[in-house]
Amino acid sequence: MASFPPLQNDRLLRVARGETTDRTPVWMMRQAGRYLPEYQEVRAEHDFFEVVETPELAAEVTLQPVDRLPVDGAIIFSDIMTVPQAMGLEVTMVSGQGPTFPHPLETPDDLERLVEPDVGDALGHVFEALTVTRQKLEGRVPLIGFSGAPWTLMAYMVEGGGSKSYRHARAWLHRHPEAAKDLLRRTTDVVVDYLIGQVEAGAQMLQVFDSWAGLHGPDTFRAFCYPFLDEVASRVKSACPDVPLVVFAKNAHYALDALADTDYDVISLDWSMDPGAARDTVGDRAVLQGNLDPCALYAPPDALRRRVQHMLAGFGPHHHIANLGHGMLPDHDPEHARVFVETVHEQSEQMRTV
Repeated sequence: MASFPPLQNDRLLRVARGETTDRTPVWMMRQAGRYLPEYQEVRAEHDFFEVVETPELAAEVTLQPVDRLPVDGAIIFSDIMTVPQAMGLEVTMVSGQGPTFPHPLETPDDLERLVEPDVGDALGHVFEALTVTRQKLEGRVPLIGFSGAPWTLMAYMVEGGGSKSYRHARAWLHRHPEAAKDLLRRTTDVVVDYLIGQVEAGAQMLQVFDSWAGLHGPDTFRAFCYPFLDEVASRVKSACPDVPLVVFAKNAHYALDALADTDYDVISLDWSMDPGAARDTVGDRAVLQGNLDPCALYAPPDALRRRVQHMLAGFGPHHHIANLGHGMLPDHDPEHARVFVETVHEQSEQMRTV
C-alpha cells in the first residue's frame, strides 16, 4: 500500500466512527460533476467514461469541488456502472438518458454472458485514480470510495437503463427468483472485492449506493436486497475494520431498523425521511447522514440558510454528517453549494456552544 500525506481534517472519519467534533462535517453526493464549469471544460474534451477510466482526469475532477468549496471530504469521480462493465456488460452514457445497456440481461440464460472478473485488472483504473487523488489531496480531507449495491446494479443490468418502475428487473424477482439471487450473489462478490481494493488503493471511507432500494416492498427488500447489503458490509468490514462504511438505501424508510443492525457505520437518508424519526429508530446503532432536499439549493441564499438550519436542528449536534438527500443537479449554482457547506459549518458550531 502506498504511503500518503498525513490527514489534516479528520472530522468526517471521526463522526462516522461515532465520535464528537467541534462542528458537523459536510460533503455532497455528486459534488464533482456537471454543475461545475471547470468540470464542463474537462467534458468538452473527453467523454464521460474516458474521464472515469483515465486516472489523472478522474483525480482532477475529484479535486475540483475540494479546491472550490470547504467540504470535509472528497469522493472519487467514478460511476457505479464500473461493476457491470467489469462483469462483461457493455454500458454507454447517453446524453439525456444516462447509463444504457445495449444488451441487457433479458432471461436467466443471459447470465452465461457474465464473467467473473479479476477486479485488479478490470477496475485497476479506479484504484489508480484513488491513489493519485489521495496523493494530490495532500491530506486536506479524507477520500471516499464507493460502489453501487447489488440490487441497484441488478436493476440496471436487467432493465437496460434508467426507468420509473424498473418493471423488468422487478419481474425477475417473481418470475426467476433463483436466477435473481444468483445474479445478486455474483454481483456481491465483485462489489466486495472492489470495495476492499479501493481501501488498499487509498480510500478512507466507503459508501454503498442502493439508489433503487425504495422500489421494494418490505418482503422483497428482505429477500433480495437486505441480505446482500448485509453481506457486503460484513465482508468488507472484516477485511477493513477501521474504514467507515456508509449505506444509502434511497426511499427505503422501512429498512432503517434492519440496516442499523448491520456493519454499516453510517446510514444516509434521502430528503423524504424525517431526521428525528430516523434517530428514534436507529438510536445509537449508527451515525446518520443527510438529508437536505437537493432542490433546496435553488432557493435564494437566505432561504437556503434557513433550510439548512432546520435540517441541522432535526439531526442534532452530534452523530450527523451533513449531506444532500440525493446528488447535486446539473443546473445548481456552485455558489449555492458554498452557502450550504458554510452554513453547516457555522450553524453546527453555534449549536455546540448553546
